[in-house]
Amino acid sequence: MRPSVENIGKTVRQHWLLIGPAMLLALSACQTVQTTQSGVVGVQRQQAMLVSAEQVNQDAQKAYRQVLGEAQKKKTLNADAAVLARVRAIAARLTPATVAFRSDAPGWKWETNVITAKDVNAWCMPGGKIAVYTGLIERLNVTDDELAAVMGHEIAHALREHGRERMSDSVGQSVAATVVGIALGLGSLGQDLTSKVLDVTFSLPNSRTHETEADRIGVELAARAGFDPRAAVTLWQKMSRVSGGQPPQFLSTHPSHETRIRDLENASQQVLPLYEAAKAKL
Repeated sequence: MRPSVENIGKTVRQHWLLIGPAMLLALSACQTVQTTQSGVVGVQRQQAMLVSAEQVNQDAQKAYRQVLGEAQKKKTLNADAAVLARVRAIAARLTPATVAFRSDAPGWKWETNVITAKDVNAWCMPGGKIAVYTGLIERLNVTDDELAAVMGHEIAHALREHGRERMSDSVGQSVAATVVGIALGLGSLGQDLTSKVLDVTFSLPNSRTHETEADRIGVELAARAGFDPRAAVTLWQKMSRVSGGQPPQFLSTHPSHETRIRDLENASQQVLPLYEAAKAKL
């Protein structure tokens, strides 16, 4: 027989007297931070973090090693030396430019690898762990400027610690759910952080806010590294055609196609002077 609403409420209140203080202590560790400088593109949103950056980066390292290990078993890791060299050369120009947003970022333990797969995909885990899929390069026939736009976008997610932010949201929800779960005899609803890193990298789409921030910061990173920021627009147009009018999963369905193009065009114009200055030094 199902417990009544009144009994559930009573049980939850009883367990709250025991669990509540611990839950409040955990939530008190939440920090409101500004992970990056605003840059020319003006990203200034404050973020609430419940999970430490150190823990997230540690688990991202484990998750990255797991993904690379699986690719190596399938002989799909860095199979083409020329493609790998091309991707790593672009990363080598982009990563120093991260100093404009975070003084610590150029010193991260950056890693860049290529996975042979038909997926139009790329990602950057927390702490600077990058992977680019050959499907992105081959199916879109990307220029270096367009590839830099993709990689800059993904690096921006890491700089803004969007993965940590989403994991913090998930942990907060799990804490609340655990109180109710224990009260109903369901036990803990916890999940290890390595699994959460994999979830936010592969399964859960980014929010509209996260995507817009990554678009804008990515455009500026590309410009500061001497890549034409306007390539982000042509790249997006290519991706839209390949995916039948919808963006690939790794870029989410937010915001709308028209809104995104317009925002990328505006951001590209903002950072053109940075591109011209960087290009002159190459």
